Amino acid sequence: MAINYIYPEYEVVRNEKRCIGCKVCVRQCANGVHSYDEENQCLMADDAKCVNCHRCVCLCPTKALKIVKTDHTFKHNAHWTGETINEVYRQADTGGVLLSSMGNPKPYPIYWDKMLINASQVTNPSIDPLREPMETKVFLGKKPTTIERDENGEIKNNLPPQIELSVPIMFSAMSYGSISYNAHESLARAATELGILYNTGEGGLHEDFYQYGPNTIVQVASGRFGVHKDYLEAGAAIEIKMGQGAKPGIGGHLPGAKIVGDISKTRMIPEGSDAISPAPHHDIYSIEDLRQLVYSLKEASNYTKPVIVKIAAVHNVAAIASGVARSGADIIAIDGFKGGTGAAPTRIRDNVGIPIELALASVDARLREEGIRNEVSIVVGGSIRNSADIVKAIALGADAVYIATSALLALGCHLCRSCHGGKCNWGIATQVPELVKRLNPEIGYKRLVNLVSAWEHEIKEMMGGMGINSIEALKGNRLMLRGIGLTEKELEILGIQHAGE
Repeated sequence: MAINYIYPEYEVVRNEKRCIGCKVCVRQCANGVHSYDEENQCLMADDAKCVNCHRCVCLCPTKALKIVKTDHTFKHNAHWTGETINEVYRQADTGGVLLSSMGNPKPYPIYWDKMLINASQVTNPSIDPLREPMETKVFLGKKPTTIERDENGEIKNNLPPQIELSVPIMFSAMSYGSISYNAHESLARAATELGILYNTGEGGLHEDFYQYGPNTIVQVASGRFGVHKDYLEAGAAIEIKMGQGAKPGIGGHLPGAKIVGDISKTRMIPEGSDAISPAPHHDIYSIEDLRQLVYSLKEASNYTKPVIVKIAAVHNVAAIASGVARSGADIIAIDGFKGGTGAAPTRIRDNVGIPIELALASVDARLREEGIRNEVSIVVGGSIRNSADIVKAIALGADAVYIATSALLALGCHLCRSCHGGKCNWGIATQVPELVKRLNPEIGYKRLVNLVSAWEHEIKEMMGGMGINSIEALKGNRLMLRGIGLTEKELEILGIQHAGE
């Protein structure tokens, strides 16, 4: 028998005094961790199968369970850590590429946490958001550089198609297939109630969700899954996915096991076939090629919808964004290297790309220097965790943000980072019917509404503290930020001063 070199990462600890033998853990675990031994009449746990999703912990009626990190250790070596050794064992055993889900977990700097927000005092008094109006509405799209008037002196409406958001937040791209029908319904319903938008991802749009079209961004990726005339006409905006923060330069892959039923129909591919999006678009190898697709989509939608181009945050992102702005795109979406994903090669996720904070500052500065900042709006995603991150992003130059991981957390995700396995115990990243129904969209959409509403209140409070009463006045206002614990080069790229200056 082959030797198994890998010790379980987590251990299930069962308090026998509290356990009442109800077997809820057995019924609830999709990974088969828990089982009941009839002969010995006791509950057992196979630690090797545990992904630390906490489903059993949350549903145990007597709180008899907890999951702990194993104390199994290799001989201490700062270079060859236990994680690194286990990854070598795993690849030596399988010969395969390591896959991971969700965002980069490595301890790279989080620049949001190294920026502080300025506040008003006497000369520029703060504003009380409970008693004075605060404007969180934003419009995304090209802005005209001149005011035109008709023969009567009235201002002409020369504004190109815009996305109107009640608050500068949108739900980022997560495809039908990578997440469940119920998760998509929760996002669509929440976006509609909040007056914001959600993104279909590259998996097409289920026919049930066409009713949410005014609050939907439809995505066109290299695989063109689910892209057809009605799909393009259904959304409020169209997004061309050129790159993704979790895997820059890498295409998408949804395993054939997930291409079943309505997913197959929606994506317009046979059941059981792998959905592979090539890394490059087969027809885009230059900014000129991108421009052709941008205008093809505008023509197909009768110039009634803004077109977004989504790119990954990489070292030359400012130059890329400059080209995208000249391609005719109305909005640039930039995805940072801590962005989530349903599945990505581990080495790509953890080592390729740059932080969204630095990318955003570089792009905003470049577009301003070239005098084309009004040609496009900027949306950023990848590690937006709370309302303070949003305020800092807008002060650095963003018009709005994309959120995804935080939205999934609101739906019950426990960041076990095993989405690619398709056995999500919380009904989110799965297509197994009995697991999908664990996520109640009636409850899910309300939790999303609560999250964004709470963040909106906090954004207003922070703006009020700065003496600012509108998102537009905050946008690109880097004087309201101060760095702490940053190098001179980092401060230079971010375009902010150090705390105390």
